[in-house]
Amino acid sequence: QQQQQQRRLQGPRQEAAAYYRDHRVPQRMEEALNALFPQRPADLYGELANYFSKFSKAPVICKLVGRKVLDGVGQPTLEVEIYCTVKNYEKRICSTVMSSHSQIPENALPETTEADEKERSDSVNTAVEWVNESLNTMLRDLKPTDQCTVDKMLGEYFTKKVEEKKEIQKQEEEEAEATLALTSCTPSATALPGKKKAANPGKKVAVAERTIPPAEPVESVLCGSLAIGGTSLAIAKAGATISRIPLYLHIALLKCNQDSPKEITLPLPMVTLLNCEKISPSKLKLVKEVMLIPPVQLSLKQGIERVLDIQKEMMRLLEPPGKAPSPQLADSKKGRAHNTGKKAPPQALKRISHLGCLITGCDNLEQLLLLMQTACNNIGLELGTDMHLAINCAAHELMDYVKGKYEILTGMFKRPDEMVDMYVELINKFPFIIALIDPLRKEDRQQWNHICCALGSKCYLIAEDAATYISKLKIDQNINIPTCSGVVLKYINQTRVSDLIELTGLLDGQRHITILGSPDGESSDDSLVDLAVGLGARFIKLGGLSRGERVTKYNRLLAIEEELAKNRTLREANLEFIAFAEESQPEKQLSDVLPPPKQDSLPPQLSQPALQVRSLPAQLPENSTLT
Repeated sequence: QQQQQQRRLQGPRQEAAAYYRDHRVPQRMEEALNALFPQRPADLYGELANYFSKFSKAPVICKLVGRKVLDGVGQPTLEVEIYCTVKNYEKRICSTVMSSHSQIPENALPETTEADEKERSDSVNTAVEWVNESLNTMLRDLKPTDQCTVDKMLGEYFTKKVEEKKEIQKQEEEEAEATLALTSCTPSATALPGKKKAANPGKKVAVAERTIPPAEPVESVLCGSLAIGGTSLAIAKAGATISRIPLYLHIALLKCNQDSPKEITLPLPMVTLLNCEKISPSKLKLVKEVMLIPPVQLSLKQGIERVLDIQKEMMRLLEPPGKAPSPQLADSKKGRAHNTGKKAPPQALKRISHLGCLITGCDNLEQLLLLMQTACNNIGLELGTDMHLAINCAAHELMDYVKGKYEILTGMFKRPDEMVDMYVELINKFPFIIALIDPLRKEDRQQWNHICCALGSKCYLIAEDAATYISKLKIDQNINIPTCSGVVLKYINQTRVSDLIELTGLLDGQRHITILGSPDGESSDDSLVDLAVGLGARFIKLGGLSRGERVTKYNRLLAIEEELAKNRTLREANLEFIAFAEESQPEKQLSDVLPPPKQDSLPPQLSQPALQVRSLPAQLPENSTLT
C-alpha cells in the first residue's frame, strides 16, 4: 500500500520537477541566493522579490474605465483609467483627464453657447460609452508600452466611426430631399417677395467675398472623439509607469525610436499676464492675450519669479484711481505705506480669466504696451532685455465679413494688406515684442507671406487658430498651413500621441517651431507639460499663474527642470528667428542667395547672444531680397 502511494506521488513530482526545470527555477533560485548572500540585505524577501520580478511577464492591459468628470471651468470632460494585469493581479496603473476645447467665440449668442454645451455633453457621454465598451474589449491583452500598435487600432476604430456617421448623414439627406420634392409641388405665394427683399443684402455680401477669401468651414467634431485622444494619452502614461521612467522621457524615446537623448531642452513658457476681452467696453479689440517670455539666460524658476514680480506690479497699477499710488511714487515709502491697509479687492481685479490671468481692457494698443513698460520699469526691469512680450491677436475673431475688413478698434477697420503694414510699424516701434500669434486669418495666405517676409527675422509669426486641426495639418508629407514661423498644437478630441510625434518631426524637418498650447477648458492633468518636453517644443503656452489647473502645469515644468539639472541632462534653450523669402524657385537655397543678416541692423533685444537669426531653406529667384 505504501508503494502504491509512492507510485501515485511519483507522477506529480516528476511533472513538478519538469515544470520548474523548464522555467529554470532551480537555476535562478541558486543564482539569486548566491548573489544576495554577500549583500545580506535587511529585507531578504524584498530583494528576492525584486530579483525574480525581472523574469515575470510584461504587464498587459486588462481593463479600461471611462468616466465623466469636470474640467477647470466646470465643463464635462472625459477621464480614462488604465488597469493592467501585473504579476497575475489586476492593478490600476494611471488615469488621464482630457481638456475640453470650444470653437465658440466670446461674443457668441446665448443660443449658440447653449447648443455647444449640449453637444459637448453628448460627446462626453458617447466617449465614455466607447471607452467602457468597444475600446475596453479591443485593447485587452495589449502591452501598454506598444504605443504604435494601440494608436493604429484607435485610428482604425475612429475611421470606422467616421464612415458610419457619413452613412447616417447620407440617409438623412436622401430622406430630406424626398420630403422636399413632395412639398415643392405647391410653391408658396410669398416666396417671390422674400427673394426680392434678400436681393440687396446678397449683393453686399458678394462684394465683400470678392475682396477677401471666404472663411473656411469649421471642421466638424465627431461625437465621442474624446475617447481616442484620452485613451492614447492614458496608454502613454501607463507605458511610462510600467517602464518606471517619467512620461517626458517615454515620449522622447518614442520620438527618437528608443534612442535615449543625451540632453533635453525645456520649452520656454509663454505666460499670459493679461486677457483683453474683445466684448469689453474698451475700444481695443486687436489683442486677446498679452504674454511674457522670460529670457533664455534665466532658469525656468528665475523666469517664473520675475513674471510674478511683474504681475504684482501690474495688479497695483490696475487698481482704481485714489486707491493706488501713481507710477512715479511706486518706489517711495509713502506709496508703499498707502497699500498696506486691508481693503476689498478693487473691481478691476475681482475677475480672473479662465486663462488664469487678469482681465482688463484698453482704448488702444499703444496704451497697453506703455502700461507694460511702466510695470517693468517700476521694478527695475527693461522690456527686450529682462523680459520679452508675445501678443495673441486672434485675428479670426476680428473679421467683419460684410465690410471685408478687420475691426481692430471699435469702429476702426483695416484691410488685410493694411494689417501687415500696421504690424510692421508695431514691431519697429516696440521691438521687445518677439511673437505674434494669429495676426491674420488662415485664409489670408498672401498677407501671411508678406508679414513673414517683413518680420520673420525680427519676431515669431505663429499660427494657432490658423493652424486648424492636427488632422488637417499633415497632407502628403507637407504642412497645410500659411507661411509662418511655427504652430500651436493642442491635444484635443481624436489627437493621438503618435500624431503629435509624427507631426512635430515633420515640423522640425521643415524648420517650423512647435508650441504646445493648453485648450480653453483645461483640466488638472499635467501630461501636456511632459508632452511638450518630450516632443522638444520650443514654447509652451499654459495661460496665467492663477487657477489650480494651470499652476499645476507650471509646477510640473519646474519639477522637470530640477530633475534634468540634477541628472545634468538639461540643455539651455535659445531663440532663433527665421528669415523668410518672398518667392520660390526650384533648387535654390536661401543661404546661397543672401548673406546672413547684419547683427547691427537688428532691434536691440535681438542683438543679445542668446537670440540668433537663421535662414530658412527656401527656393528663391536670383533677384530675391529680404524685406
